[in-house]
Amino acid sequence: MSVRCGCRLSKVHDSVQGADVPLAVLYPAIGEEKTEHFGPYSLDVAKDAPPADGVWPLVVVSHGHSGTPWAYRELARHLALAGFVVALPAHTGNTRLDNNLAGTVANLANRPRHITLTIDAVLADSTLAPHIARNGVAVIGHSIGGYTALAAAGGIAWSGPYERKDSNAAPAPVTITPDPRIKSLVLLNPATFWFIAGSLRPVDLPILLRTGERDDITPIEHANKIIEGVAQPALVEHKDIPGAGHFAFMSKFPPEMTRPNFKPSQDPDGFDRETIQPEFFADVTEFLKRTV
Repeated sequence: MSVRCGCRLSKVHDSVQGADVPLAVLYPAIGEEKTEHFGPYSLDVAKDAPPADGVWPLVVVSHGHSGTPWAYRELARHLALAGFVVALPAHTGNTRLDNNLAGTVANLANRPRHITLTIDAVLADSTLAPHIARNGVAVIGHSIGGYTALAAAGGIAWSGPYERKDSNAAPAPVTITPDPRIKSLVLLNPATFWFIAGSLRPVDLPILLRTGERDDITPIEHANKIIEGVAQPALVEHKDIPGAGHFAFMSKFPPEMTRPNFKPSQDPDGFDRETIQPEFFADVTEFLKRTV
């Protein structure tokens, strides 16, 4: 029987934040796929299906500001069918449904901790744990999810940029505990506002970096900060995609959400994000197979 895309839904409790983090996990499975709806997003999955035989690497996806992990659903499904367990946490306090912590130091601290809690939860899942390799985890991050991945991997974040205007606190290091289980990163138009000179030096692992030539939110300077700032720049594999904007690596939005005043649904004139998917998905898959 062919491998299908399994899906398990749960919540992870963050005792520091005092909140639950919704979590979806996609994985190679044996079962019948059906079109399931996750809010306005749909995906063909086999909910709660038994895992297929085998042991696979774990990948965690960190979504962007005021976003949802389902915005990366097609990449996640592709990776599950390619032999990965893909964890999709929704960063409570910075999602499309709950964005009350946007622009706060708390959000900068919470997001990397959500990555660690997600890894803990998936490795403790009695159904999935026997099928997960224990030699390392990869994190994929888009926009502020790129910040999240870098911080979880050891980058030292500083408060200050993008904080709420009523904050009078002086910039200071954000309290984050790096997760040594993270062995590689995929960064998509990453936001690096919170890293200063020297603060990315502790990040010493392979990085696949993809940026959009016409990204007006996190332009190429953010990528350059990473390439120049990490411990081994030679471990960074970077491509700048011609014509692509900030949201080029996200799945297409449903028709009812695709409109000019909803910027994540829009591409720069002359560019269609679906055209880059085959090469982009192949690059990510090949990189992850080499690094976790």
